[in-house]
Amino acid sequence: MPEIIELRHATVVTPTHCVEDGRVIITGDRIAHVGSTPDRRLSRATTIDAEGLVLLPGIIDLHGDDIEHHHSPRAGATMPLRSAVMTADRLNLLNGITTKFHAIAFENPPDDERTLSTANALATEITAADYTLADNRLHARCELTDESIATVVAALAPEKIDLLSVMHHAPGEGQYDADGFERHYHEDQHLSTDRVARLANRRQSVPESTREDRIARIVDLADRAGAPLASHDDSSPAAVDRVDALGATISEYPLTLDTIQRATERGLTTVMGAPHLQPGGSLPGNLDTDAAIDADCVDVLCPDYHPPSLLAAPFVDTGEPLPTRGKRVTPNPRGVVGQTDRTGRIPRSSCHPPGQRLARIDERRCDCLFYTYPSPRDQRVTRLPSPV
Repeated sequence: MPEIIELRHATVVTPTHCVEDGRVIITGDRIAHVGSTPDRRLSRATTIDAEGLVLLPGIIDLHGDDIEHHHSPRAGATMPLRSAVMTADRLNLLNGITTKFHAIAFENPPDDERTLSTANALATEITAADYTLADNRLHARCELTDESIATVVAALAPEKIDLLSVMHHAPGEGQYDADGFERHYHEDQHLSTDRVARLANRRQSVPESTREDRIARIVDLADRAGAPLASHDDSSPAAVDRVDALGATISEYPLTLDTIQRATERGLTTVMGAPHLQPGGSLPGNLDTDAAIDADCVDVLCPDYHPPSLLAAPFVDTGEPLPTRGKRVTPNPRGVVGQTDRTGRIPRSSCHPPGQRLARIDERRCDCLFYTYPSPRDQRVTRLPSPV
């Protein structure tokens, strides 16, 4: 007989509304009922009193590169791959992220910690790991260099790629002006000033025809992998038009309000940074996440380098109801990547759709409850700290 769990008195967040003093009944690995909490407890069930807690679906992160820090926490220091993957897995679960698309950058500036061999090793470890608790997936980020594209094509079987994005980090393009580019690679990535200058010259000297050919190769790889294609740091409405024509369905971190508005008009899923929703979080000169939300142009939030910000995001007051804020971290990203039977929503009705399962982790009582449909390796429910 399957185990029955009854959660009582929670604030249950569905895609459309919150069920105050709500009850959720779990039978085995299925949600069997969502409704109000009655006076009488369910017989033969393990009862969890969730009064004062919020019940949310497991969070989906489409773009998080925090694993790179776990692998290389400082210049010259490298941790074992297994340790990096396991650390990222546990810390993301702690922050409510139960489906993680690790954004691995395939780029090769000289002496950068983000070398192609490192990216390949991390990607291979992520896709092969059988010791993780969350659902860990691969978001391959391709820099527009022949070496980057060739590495992704040669090293990764298409079925291993769950999401693919095109990026081109060069001075005056995307998020960096000349000074910002130098600061990023000199201060953050620890390159010497001379090497930063050589890298800048190399990336700025790519002819337009060569760039278009490289983009076409990435589009072909996405098609063969059956993976969604994302653009990165779109800087203008014209840039959105170009990537839309290529078949991109996601616009990550558009830089201006008119750019994200064009992406919305074109029907692309728009992604903004959860860390930037916090006061002072946006990079100088770039679009503020809260301004994009005010314009009703943000579909998905991602933590980028800071997983706790994704846990906090639904609880940042944007003037919207909690279910609307919650959609940006659960059902919306779920729909983008086609996970129709997985993480992302607590059903409105009392009957959970067939084929959708619940992952259960039962530890100690905290301030916030998170639930997820499982990875094949793990079916548990977790209770996690509230960000408030």
